[in-house]
Amino acid sequence: MKKYKFWSITLWLVLCSISVLASCENNDNSSGKQPTIERITERGKLLVGTTGDYRPLSYKEADGNYWGFGIEMAGKIAEQLGVSIAYVQTSWPTLTADVLAEPQTFDFAIGGITITDARKETMLMSDGYLCNGKTILCRADEADRYQSLADIDKPEVRVMVNPGGLNEKFALANLTHAQIIVHQKNEEIPSQVAEGKADVMITEITEAPWYVQNDKRLAAPLLNAPFTHGEIGVLMRKGQDDLLSLVNSIITQMKADGTLRQLHEKYGLVYGY
Repeated sequence: MKKYKFWSITLWLVLCSISVLASCENNDNSSGKQPTIERITERGKLLVGTTGDYRPLSYKEADGNYWGFGIEMAGKIAEQLGVSIAYVQTSWPTLTADVLAEPQTFDFAIGGITITDARKETMLMSDGYLCNGKTILCRADEADRYQSLADIDKPEVRVMVNPGGLNEKFALANLTHAQIIVHQKNEEIPSQVAEGKADVMITEITEAPWYVQNDKRLAAPLLNAPFTHGEIGVLMRKGQDDLLSLVNSIITQMKADGTLRQLHEKYGLVYGY
């Protein structure tokens, strides 16, 4: 009987301890504490993962400076948090692994990241801030040659893509006859096409206009008729719901006050909101 009473008292003490801890946690949440945002503000710096190879969304210059649409979006988020910003190099093949890495290497990733159901299964994605879709770059003097996916999917057509991203996946799934060439550096592919080392680049409607504007040798004949339709957003690991809510509120505000439209116009991108 004494043994029974001893275990009953022990169990009661454990349950009381759990109740107290739960009460403390609830009090912390009710006071407005947000674990991810609190960690960032205490650090005083927002860590942003980005590839730096995707003009005009995220590009790293030789001097180490980053620029682009996504970079400015990250700056808006850091400004709202009241912290500085530091960029962490990631890549398309390692993007998912880098987001999920332990220990955590950055707070979120940005710059040409398409919102997909597959990504949302294992990670969090913000609302879209930029319309997106698959299209092509080719040499300007061959623009009339490529007016459909069927025109591209021919044995004599050399299609170049960067590894590990959705461009490669799209090419492998939809181009079964064309020659698929994987080139390691995304930012070099347009010049490879312009110089005749490939015929077509699979890219996005967010990327193609910049290259057409900056290299007269190139054209994007299907820019207004993309093969797919989607949106680009901010990618982060699960469990950061407070940060996700903040990012979404900033995107909503930028749509409402015209800031997002101004960024579209600055980088020559189609405004779809």
